[in-house]
Amino acid sequence: MTEQGTTGTQVTGAQSLIMSLESAGAENIFGIPGGAILPAYDPLYDSKIRHILVRHEQGAGHAAQGYAAATGKVGVCMATSGPGATNLVTPIADAYMDSVPMVAVTGQVPAAAIGTDAFQEADIRGITMPITKHNFLVTDPAEIPRTVAEAFYLASTGRPGPVLVDVAKSALQAMTTFDWPAEINLPGYRPVARPHSKQIREATKLILEASKPVLYVGGGVIRAKAAQELRVLAEMTGIPVVTTLMARGAFPDSHPQHLGMPGMHGTVAAVAGLQKSDLIISLGARFDDRVTGNLDSFAPGAKVIHADIDPAEIGKNRYVDVPIVGDCREVIADLIVALQAEQDAGNTGDFEGWVKFVAGIKAQYPLGYDTPADGLAPQYVLERLGAISGPESIYCAGVGQHQMWATHYLGFENPNTWINSGGAGTMGFAVPAAMGAKVGRPDATVWAIDGDGCFQMTNQELATCTIEGIPIKVAIINNESLGMVRQWQTLFYEGRYSNTDLHTGPKRRIPDFVKLADAYGAVGLSCDNAGDVDATIKKAMEIDDVPVVVDFRVFRDAMVWPMVAAGTSNDDIKYARDLAPDFEEDEL
Repeated sequence: MTEQGTTGTQVTGAQSLIMSLESAGAENIFGIPGGAILPAYDPLYDSKIRHILVRHEQGAGHAAQGYAAATGKVGVCMATSGPGATNLVTPIADAYMDSVPMVAVTGQVPAAAIGTDAFQEADIRGITMPITKHNFLVTDPAEIPRTVAEAFYLASTGRPGPVLVDVAKSALQAMTTFDWPAEINLPGYRPVARPHSKQIREATKLILEASKPVLYVGGGVIRAKAAQELRVLAEMTGIPVVTTLMARGAFPDSHPQHLGMPGMHGTVAAVAGLQKSDLIISLGARFDDRVTGNLDSFAPGAKVIHADIDPAEIGKNRYVDVPIVGDCREVIADLIVALQAEQDAGNTGDFEGWVKFVAGIKAQYPLGYDTPADGLAPQYVLERLGAISGPESIYCAGVGQHQMWATHYLGFENPNTWINSGGAGTMGFAVPAAMGAKVGRPDATVWAIDGDGCFQMTNQELATCTIEGIPIKVAIINNESLGMVRQWQTLFYEGRYSNTDLHTGPKRRIPDFVKLADAYGAVGLSCDNAGDVDATIKKAMEIDDVPVVVDFRVFRDAMVWPMVAAGTSNDDIKYARDLAPDFEEDEL
């Protein structure tokens, strides 16, 4: 394709598409061919782009997400029309919720057949309109280069997100001229990266006036690559930090100012820090319902500084005193300069009593768990996995109890080492996301942390990993159940376990995960007691040429604590099933 990659070359639309993807910087594509997209697969055969043949289009989309989250580059997935395209809907929605830069390329029926209910026709542009940052339908082959260039630009700038490029088969088959655009002109699309200086001054004033401030850090800090700036800001001010599920690793877990993750299953210290604060400095977070609980009772005494690249998020859920539109890295950098100038002039905030209070809460209510008398604690498994594999590893989680235990007990010190489905909560995310992350970061150890329910939704991608030489490691936290649903049934439905038993335990073992791993050409290991956990993890760590699947058969009735029941106030947090913490601050 190198010789054909010259502007002005006469090519087919399919060749133009592949040349355009090369010109946009695509290095890897996760996809499956089919009728409408098939013309593009012929020039792809000769391309320098690596195509990874997945076993399901959903896997392609999640792999593109994992690749993007691990590298910061745009992830690319490809599918054919109709069911191929609709199978991408879930990962596209997931990427939209979690601000993941991704371009999905789909084939469409020939232009003349659009709207006739032709074979494998689906209006994927209409279907994905609410869950893409933008999408395109291309029927003119001359528009392919410009469209691809715009798609990559849109996906990666401002608030990142997924962009769909749907290309009619007739456009792929027609002859055209390849003309890569010298510049991109998108009227009306002008994302603001630099914050307004007046808003920075107002924010600085509020910070210095506050007595109980908290840095509420969201995934926008990760996407903006602002972890280093965040640490400087936190340490120069001494303000306590909470990191959301999407921001784990943006601030080191080991840092004394870190209170942990806030929200429904957040730490007591993080929840108390937000609830009792008088100023929330929100950086790239969106006041999600899983963080705020009942919005009317969330942080009732707090003023709010809300910084976000997306102006639509500011004030959407919570009244804002100082709105700041801008890239988090730029915002934090400007705050550092402004606060340093104030410090040099002798103006500093007085947070000593507040810091002492939240530190006391953190010490009084640390994360902890009960060790079952006759079973393996899932929290212990993840605690040891984090200690043995280390903070440089990348961990991709599915959704449910194992996700919450992972975010609490693995221990995160670095950004871009925690990849999970946050906003959409997509079961089946972990294995394909880990595959994508490993493709993007081949030298890193990549673990998929999965439940026995999540794993069975996308485990077919182990075949892809084995064949393509992508040696991910999978830790299945096997509690024989749809664990989080079962927990809610225990707490709110009188233990009526309707349709949550997966029969993956020792009595039936359907499927046997060790045998399943072997069938996929991977190595299967199992562990059901604490004494073997370290040795099993170390054995998995020694295998680097094929995927490894470890079936950790854990105590079935383990629950995720702390917990704020859905729709209730964060003040009603439970530290354990029958223990509500007391975080009154009379001494402040």
